[in-house]
Order: sequence, then structure tokens, then C-alpha cells
Amino acid sequence: MTQIPDLDSHLYLEEVLGDKALTKVRAWNETAKQRLESDPRFKAMEADANEIANSKDKIPFVSYRNGKLFNFWQDEDHVRGILRSTNLDSYMTNEPVWETILDIDALAKEEDKNWVFAGTTTLSTDESKCLVNLSDGGKDASLTREFDAVKKCFVEDGFITEESKGNASWLDENTLLIAVDFGKGSMTDSGYPMISKLWKRGTDLADATELMRGEQTDVYVYTYCMELSNGQREIMVHRAVTFFTSETYWLPADTLEPVKLPIPEKSSLNSEFKGQLLLTLNEDWRDFKSGDLLSFSVEDFMKTGEIAELNLVYSPNERTSIGSISATRSKLLISLFENVAGQAYSFDWDGKAWSSGAIELPGIGSVYITASNDKEDKAFLVTDGFLAPSSLWLYDTLSKELELAKSLPSWFDASSMVVEQFEAASTDGTLIPYFVVRHKDCKLDGKNPTLLYGYGGFEVSLTPSYGAVRGKLWLEQGGVYVQANIRGGGEFGPKWHQAGLKTKRQVVFDDFIAVAEDLIEKKITSPKHLGVQGGSNGGLLVGVMFTQRPDLFNAVICAVPLLDMMRYHTLLAGASWVGEYGNPEDAVEGDFLRSISPYHNVKADMDYPEIFFVTSTKDDRVHPGHARKMAARLEDMSYSFLYYENIDGGHSAAANLKESSKQRALEFTYLLQKLSG
Repeated sequence: MTQIPDLDSHLYLEEVLGDKALTKVRAWNETAKQRLESDPRFKAMEADANEIANSKDKIPFVSYRNGKLFNFWQDEDHVRGILRSTNLDSYMTNEPVWETILDIDALAKEEDKNWVFAGTTTLSTDESKCLVNLSDGGKDASLTREFDAVKKCFVEDGFITEESKGNASWLDENTLLIAVDFGKGSMTDSGYPMISKLWKRGTDLADATELMRGEQTDVYVYTYCMELSNGQREIMVHRAVTFFTSETYWLPADTLEPVKLPIPEKSSLNSEFKGQLLLTLNEDWRDFKSGDLLSFSVEDFMKTGEIAELNLVYSPNERTSIGSISATRSKLLISLFENVAGQAYSFDWDGKAWSSGAIELPGIGSVYITASNDKEDKAFLVTDGFLAPSSLWLYDTLSKELELAKSLPSWFDASSMVVEQFEAASTDGTLIPYFVVRHKDCKLDGKNPTLLYGYGGFEVSLTPSYGAVRGKLWLEQGGVYVQANIRGGGEFGPKWHQAGLKTKRQVVFDDFIAVAEDLIEKKITSPKHLGVQGGSNGGLLVGVMFTQRPDLFNAVICAVPLLDMMRYHTLLAGASWVGEYGNPEDAVEGDFLRSISPYHNVKADMDYPEIFFVTSTKDDRVHPGHARKMAARLEDMSYSFLYYENIDGGHSAAANLKESSKQRALEFTYLLQKLSG
């Protein structure tokens, strides 16, 4: 019998930059690279992934404000990327004329930093006023610098913050609303800001006016400026008590005294449109049900502090969920998913009631509103599917005309492929939908190399999408791709998510197992040829598959995972996820978490598949210690595994295009080794 090691002996691997830990990591990395990079297929796959990643044929997705379009672009000449702009007429041509605003590659070289672009915030009334967020190596934490987007330079003596998780937004040209690390006692147990402040230009951050503070046990406090369609700019503070419950406050400019909005803790504020503030319910409230989209008068609330009248905008059925909501000047646009198929609608408010009409789109798998603003009557929508390259459409909300703006090239030959949707019955009888992407002529003999992907958490929906690298490196090689819409996700609204919370989470794993067994029963594949992949919460999912049903799979890609569910709440942002997983220190929830925790359920003398861990040293969301400790436990028990930890990369596990391409090539080489033949 193999001796089971003491789990605590691996705690040193939680020291992210500890010498002993990194020595172990480098040894594991070298083993994985020697094995996978020596495969004759690796170099070709890395080259294909690089070609796709660096292609100039990518769609330059944009944000849209003040008549200008802004895009962040990466290719082989701009590995870290450039921020650039153009106008609408130029953008709609085949070769837009772009003006570079900020070159991150040049900045990183000049400052000798591993900068990763983390976004911008611009004052809507003055495009020169820009806050640039920069991350060291792709971490969630970033620093913020004021940038003049017209003069294209950082502002001397402008606003600047140190590295921190948090946010900053413009109230006016000389004032920021900010929630960052203000020093000792200002951060929550989850590692996010607990205090929001108003910061005037020319003053020290330490002297900024405090607006509101939450509790240390909160997830975070977030502050922002809500710009109404009448031009008013209002101070708002969002307090996330848990990951799924929150409070929202309005702070009148004359008093700065917080006024709590009388809305459910499980709800989300969305856009303001024609004086109506939109509210999505995640629980039943008054005469409305969870999932409903409502609206109420902003003016009436600001006068009385109450919400006397609610208006129903849209009520999804049991197999429908809301995707994205976006306001233009004349219409409110909403994308929906009905049985995980995309649709889009245009809504209007006449002062008394809401009306709607469908936006006629080509045959699609998914649709999202990607760019709009409340000063224009145009918006950009993107459509795609597993075999249909993404297309970007310009929609005129007044004329209802739809014009193709950009489209991706086909990166793999899909002419011989087909997409099918099936349902598998879970242990409680619930029907779980899943998509299968395969060659039309593949034999149903149980021998098809098949990759099953899932997530199942945090109300995140997995919808049909075009994966160029996946298609080139997997589908073209004869592989089958399966995407499971298991509970815990948001495919069918809040109830679909809430069905798998905390001690009910086993249903999420049962759903995934049901899909795997259905694939085997249909003879699409068999355990010898079936692999699973998941990242973050999906890493926990496939980690549980590894320990609970090793007989079903021959390959497991476990990326940036949670695996030690008894300590997850003490590591980095882990405390913020107690609302999803439960509290290990609670007797009932702790017992359940131990029963499913992959790290605690590795057993001796089992026939486990060889698992491939992928993580990042600089992931400051999910601690790399999860993957490290699990690998060490398997090593102690003489089980075979592969491990690759990118020294940079953050929670995406890759900091730039080259690293991303290499990682994808490693993963698909592993899958071909394990599942082919």
C-alpha cells in the first residue's frame, strides 16, 4: 500500500515566490516541456497558434464615445499591444486609418517593466482625461496613471496610484471617485478595497474625502459616477456584502450622505435609459420573479428615496436568460439566450410602458452587444458560433439597418463539420444541454478523441463561440469538442446557478458526469479517448472529475484551479467566494467541502488518468498553491502528472500572445498524446 502523506507538508508551496517552491516548480516545468515540446506535433501547433494570435485579420473590437472608436490591438509587432483610435467612417472601410494613442511595448521597454494593459477610464465630457491601468505581468492588481489622450503623454503631477486591486473613475475633470488600498485596515478579507473616497486634483490621496466604508468581511466596495441621459452625473457606491448579495447607495452632491437604494440584496443595477434605471432580479421580489428585468424612475427615487412603481421590461422563461444590456440614445438593446441560442431585441420606453421588437440577425449561435453609448443611435453587435467565425455588425437603432462591419477569416476547414445539441439526464432527472462539434463522417465507434469542456459556477454562461485555435489544433486533427451547460452557470438564469451553490454543489459535478456518460453511451467516444478541460472554477470541476470518476477520463487539463477547498478562503481572493462554495469553518459546509475537495480526496492505489496542471506564478486571484500542492501530493504518492506554471500571466495564465500560443500548443499536444490512437 502507498503511504498517504501529511497534507500540511505542502504548505511551503503557498509561498508564491519562495525559493523552495520555485525550485520545485521549475523542475516540474522542465519535465513537462521536455515531454511535450519534443513531440513532433508541438512546433507545428505552436506555429499555427502564433499565426492565429498574431494575425492582422482579427476583428478590432472597439468602444464607442464622442464620435470616436477606440481599440486595444495586439499582433506580432505589438506583443503587449497598442491603444489606438479612428472614426466610424474609416472603421467601416477595409483598411481603417488608426491613430496610436499609447504603445505598451514601448512603455514597457522604456521603463523596464513587464507591463500588461489593464484598461482605461475616460471622462465622457473630455476625451483628453484618461486613466490608464497597468498590471505587472498580468496580475489583477494594477496601478493607475493619468494620461492625456490628446497630447498622448502621461500627465505630469497628475493622478497616480500604487499597485492595488480596486477602481478609479472620473466625477469631473479635477475629481476622481476611488476605491483602492489606502493602507492598513482599508482592505477586506478578500483582498479588495473596503473604503471609497473622493479625491481632488492637487491633494494627497491620504487626504481624500471618505465617502463610505464597508466591513472587513465584505467582498469589496466599488464607487463610480452614473451619468444620466439628461447629463446629470451622480455619485454611486456599490457594496458587495458577499459575492452574490450587495447594497447600492446614491450620494447626493450637496450632502454626500449615502442613500441606500431599496432594492433586493440579490439584484443588479444596469443602464439608465430615458429616466428609467434598469434592475435585474436574482431573487423573487414584490410581484416579480428571479431573472426579471425591471425599471423604475430615477427622478422619483432621488426625490423620495423610495421606489413606488416598478415596470416590467422583460421576463425570461425557464430556458431563457439575459446576455447583455446596453443603452443607445433612442433604444435599449438586449441580447438573450433561449436554450443557449442567441437572439437580440430592441426596447423602447414611451413614458408609460415598454415595447420591444426583434433585431433580425443571420443564423447564429451567440450574439452580444459589444459597443454603444447613450449619445448615439448606433451600436455594434457581434455574432458567432462554433463553426461560424465572429462577425461584427453595425446596427442603426432608428432605421433598423444592419451593416456588416468586420468578420474573421475561417481559420480551419469547417465544411465537413457539424454542430449538434443534445441533453443528458442528471441524477435528479434534470435535463442538461450540451453541444457536440464533430466531423460529419466520424464513426460512432467510441474511438473519437473527445474534449469535454465545462465551468458550472458564478452564473457564468457557456455559449457557442468560434475558437480558431481549438478548431485548427483539435477539430482539424479529427478531435470532437463538447461544451456542457451544467448547473452553476447562468444559461437559464439565477435559478440554474443557485441550484449548485454551497452544499448543493454535487449536482454540478453530477451534471458533468451525466454528459460524459451520455457521450460514451452514444459511442461518440469512450473513457480511453475522453478528456476534460476547465479553468479556475472549471479547474475545480475537472479536479473533482479526477478524484470522483477517474474511470471516465484519460486526460484532464486543470488550469488555474481551486483544489484545496479547506484553505481556499484564506488564499488571495478566496474569501470572496464563500457565497459560492460555502465556508470551510462552518461545520456542515466544511464537511461537504472536505468531501469534494480534490486535494483531500486523492487516494492510494487508484487508476488515475495523467493530469496536466496549468497555472501562473502571478495569478493573484486563484493562488498557484492550489495546483502546486495537488501536484506535490500526486508526486508523493507516485502518480503521473504534468505541470506547467507560467512565471507571468495572471489569472489567464498567459501575459502576452507568445506565451498564450505556447500554452495552447502544450495543451493540445498533451490531448493528442493521451486521446489519439
